[in-house]
Amino acid sequence: MKTSTFVYPWDVNGDPEAPARIAALGVRQVTLAAAYHSTRALTPRHPRHRIVTAEHAAVLYPPGDHWAGRTPSPYPAGDWAPGDAYGEAADALAAAGLEVHTWVVLAHNSRLGAEHPGTSVVNAYGDRYPWAPCIAQPATRAYLVDLAAEAAVRPGARGTELESLGWYGLQHLHAHDKTAGVGLGDAGQYLMALCFCPVCREGYAAQGLDADELAASVRAALEPLWQGATDDGAWTGVEKLLGEETAAATRAWRDRTARSLQEDAVAAVRAAAPDGFQVLLHADPVPYHCGANPGVDPAHILSVADGVVVPCTGGPEPLVPFAEQRREGAVIAANFTVVSGMGGSPGTLAADAARARELGATELRLYHAGLASDGDLAAVREALR
Repeated sequence: MKTSTFVYPWDVNGDPEAPARIAALGVRQVTLAAAYHSTRALTPRHPRHRIVTAEHAAVLYPPGDHWAGRTPSPYPAGDWAPGDAYGEAADALAAAGLEVHTWVVLAHNSRLGAEHPGTSVVNAYGDRYPWAPCIAQPATRAYLVDLAAEAAVRPGARGTELESLGWYGLQHLHAHDKTAGVGLGDAGQYLMALCFCPVCREGYAAQGLDADELAASVRAALEPLWQGATDDGAWTGVEKLLGEETAAATRAWRDRTARSLQEDAVAAVRAAAPDGFQVLLHADPVPYHCGANPGVDPAHILSVADGVVVPCTGGPEPLVPFAEQRREGAVIAANFTVVSGMGGSPGTLAADAARARELGATELRLYHAGLASDGDLAAVREALR
């Protein structure tokens, strides 16, 4: 199977040995960050630094002049990725014989939420999620679609992987995150992800719901979970807590919003890209899930994009709903974490990849060549051999 590893520009730039080291893993492709959220990242082999602190979400290349005067608009990176950091790294990786695809993070931007609070998801309690732009808002949607096209179609790139192209919810590793004290479960997480910004309130009204009554119902449904009750899991838990008709109405609004954004973003990328440019989405097969791998309907998303990248560190079973669509030529990439310190298991990669192939994977993704230890990389080389 074709295998790609994720890489940041700062893993490569300033380290002349990095491209050859990555190619020696046995991968044919790299998925290189072109637009990324804030992070603090280890660089265990870089000759000039060991820690990179990306202070805010940014594009890792000079943004185009067409953003002038627009709000929102992408933020250029600081000294962690100066100038055209993406382009410099892409050129070096391509010179080592690696096919370069872009990695584009979209609806996940804490600086945007801090500077423009009105763009954020607002939960039923009135709390804003500054990391989560509301994808229903027209200006935000236009920004995400244009950013997808610009960041995806960088010079020399053969394809792209679009992350966070959908709803983001409560789940987020924020600085010094302290939100795990109550186990909300799938249903609770969905209820905490429902947005009540002005645009979403109008969206619920179009589905026959009164937004104030819905917010009160959500708060009432969540109260037992705050007190220690457990939900039933899956969508049946949401229906039990909120009522079947009300739950279905919220899904109708949110599903339509996410699907149309995905359709528009993919279309914009294709319009800007050369022929043969591959467009993949990071995705979860459970449609109401939120986050970096937003929930999608497998049949719909495989009719829109060229394929999906599916998180498989907890096991490759999430591949099955996509493989069952039997879309000829569709890419179904199994994404495995190979950083032991982040819950990955590079020592079992060969067995995991074989199981993923059995369940329908056509390609592999490895997270993440820059973050992994020398021992982890040695295990990856052995597995790919």
